[in-house]
Amino acid sequence: MNCVEKAWLEHEKELRRYIYARVKEPHLAEDLLQDVFIKALAEGSQFCELNNPRAWLYRVLKNRIIDFQRTAKPFEEIPDQLEAESDEEAPVNNLVVCLPVALKKLNKEDAEIIQQCDLDGMHQADFARQQQLSLTATKSRIQRARKRLKTELQNTCHIRFDEQGNVCCFGDEVNLDK
Repeated sequence: MNCVEKAWLEHEKELRRYIYARVKEPHLAEDLLQDVFIKALAEGSQFCELNNPRAWLYRVLKNRIIDFQRTAKPFEEIPDQLEAESDEEAPVNNLVVCLPVALKKLNKEDAEIIQQCDLDGMHQADFARQQQLSLTATKSRIQRARKRLKTELQNTCHIRFDEQGNVCCFGDEVNLDK
C-alpha cells in the first residue's frame, strides 16, 4: 500500500464527515471528496514527503469546497411567459467594430488573457499552466482585465449599461484617438 492510500484510509471517514457538514448534497460531496483523492494521487511521491498528510488533505478539501461555492450558481426560475424574441439585434452584437479597438488599447497582458480565455475559449486552468500561474492568480488577472476592458469600451465606444449590467446602447462614434 502506498502512502496516498494509507493516508486516505486513515482520514477518509473524518474528511467525509467534514464535507457532509458543509455540502448538503450527498452526490456533490462525494464528487468533491473524490477530487481531493485524485489530487492526492496526482501528487505522487511528493505526497509521501509531506510532514502532515492529514493537514494537506483538509486544506485541499477546504479549498475545493470554496472553489465550488464560488462558482456555483443558483438555478433561476423560468417565468411562465417568456419574452418573445425580437427581430432587433441585441446592442451587444453591434460591438464587433469596437471590441478590437478597445482590446488594442489595453496592456499586452490584459489583451492576451481576454483574447485567449474569453474570445478563443481557452480554459483558465490551461492558461494558468501555459503562463506558469496559479489558477487563483489567473482568475484574479482575468477579472481585473475585464474591468479595464469594460472601462475602455465605455470610453472608446460610449457604451452604456442598464441596471443589470447588460449593454443597452452605445454611441455611433468610436473614439479611435483616445
